Amino acid sequence: MEGLLELSGLFAVAFLAATILPAQSEAVVGLQLAGYPIVPLVAVASVSNTLGAVVNWGLGRGVERFQEHRWFPVSASALDRASAWYDKWGRWTLLLSWLPVGGDALTVAAGVLREPFWSFLLLVAIAKTARYMVLATATAELAA
Repeated sequence: MEGLLELSGLFAVAFLAATILPAQSEAVVGLQLAGYPIVPLVAVASVSNTLGAVVNWGLGRGVERFQEHRWFPVSASALDRASAWYDKWGRWTLLLSWLPVGGDALTVAAGVLREPFWSFLLLVAIAKTARYMVLATATAELAA
């Protein structure tokens, strides 16, 4: 299957970009410019980035056990800020989960504050997919 290796790599990078390891998921742009079709790129990046956010939500659910570890993805101050936003604005802050700075903290805060999984998943999937759609559209416009 042509492009499977590249799509697998994109899946891994987009997943890691939403979890504890620093990574940039804009590889979708490079693959798009290399001629890969937009729809599979957006689908793979969106699904994997959303799944990475689910890991953060799970970490948030068990934050009491993990917060003091060095590998924990969100600093105490970032988690406090995200929790304050989340307390003020509620689940709708998850529509900002695509942000490169603070987005991951919001997904952890959603777990800490016990956001139900299905509403979490829906809002994060919308946010992540919209981000990649905008990124792919902008790339296509610039490449044309």
